[in-house]
Amino acid sequence: MGFKCGIVGLPNVGKSTLFNALTQTAAAQAANFPFCTIEPNVGEVSVPDERLDKLAEIGKSKEVIPTRLSFVDIAGLVKGASKGEGLGNQFLANIRECDAIAYVLRCFENDDIVHVAGKVDPIADAEVVETELMLADLESLEKRIGGLEKKIRANDKDAKLTLDLVNRAKALLEEGKPARHTERAPDEEKAFRELQLLTAKPVLYVCNVDESAAATGNEHTRKVEDYAKGHEARTVIICAEIEAELAGLDAADRSDYLSSLGLEEPGLNKLIREGYKLLHLQTYFTVGPKEARAWTIPVGTKAPQAAGVIHTDFERGFIRAQTIAYDDFVALGGEVAAKEAGKARDEGKEYVVKDGDVMLFKFNT
Repeated sequence: MGFKCGIVGLPNVGKSTLFNALTQTAAAQAANFPFCTIEPNVGEVSVPDERLDKLAEIGKSKEVIPTRLSFVDIAGLVKGASKGEGLGNQFLANIRECDAIAYVLRCFENDDIVHVAGKVDPIADAEVVETELMLADLESLEKRIGGLEKKIRANDKDAKLTLDLVNRAKALLEEGKPARHTERAPDEEKAFRELQLLTAKPVLYVCNVDESAAATGNEHTRKVEDYAKGHEARTVIICAEIEAELAGLDAADRSDYLSSLGLEEPGLNKLIREGYKLLHLQTYFTVGPKEARAWTIPVGTKAPQAAGVIHTDFERGFIRAQTIAYDDFVALGGEVAAKEAGKARDEGKEYVVKDGDVMLFKFNT
């Protein structure tokens, strides 16, 4: 699995249309009225990676298995959601389960589609979403304080560390700043994650534009890009209507359609790429006659932990990892030639896996 991304936004910003297109399903009802998505819908997509197809061709693999990621389409958010307005209480728990949150922001003008606030202002929309999540986080932290203080009186050292983090995050939230800005030491990271704060999650602003702005963006998207720079977030421009059209075309027609619009790739590819950067993820590969497969790991992962993504036995009994750089594997035409050229390395437990590595693990059961 790559990662799980929650899709949030105000009603009528194109959120469900985008979800349907990205997952190529009709699981979420898209309609021109608020709250058309009542239950969170989950869709999985394969992560596109041209490298995997090339490796499968060289390795004569019978099956190609890309890594996958999940999108969670969550009910339209409105002001007051943190207090139960609209469908607020129904979606907050689902956001907590996600690795990152994509804020879909309306960056197109269309008099036929009603905006819940009466005007198109993506920055204001982003602030409404962020404010509701911050208010929900504040309430969550305030509920924790009494229990932590009780544990501290019983000499619980972990509770003291947690309360310190709670107070730091709470102070930021009270200033109107999301919890992800909370300063913390590396050894506090685990305890901070366990707070499960909504605004601690990485954010990707998805600018939903009309067809004319899909390739170049517009005035609205430029404002969002400037806004994102000050909020430790990334931005991607997507036209949900184009993605919906692409979902119904075969590969050849997709390519022609994209070219006619001046686009090089579907918005899904851009969204996934930005998501990987946001979460500091990368891919390594395994290749053989049975299958060629992509595996997602955090940047900085060492070989045994990378092996553990395949199976816990691989990590527990790790001996070494035969490693070939992607470029060497392709240039030399496969594993055998790479070995003969001295490009296949045996790496040990301290090896930090690089993006694109082609790996074969040796282990004891």
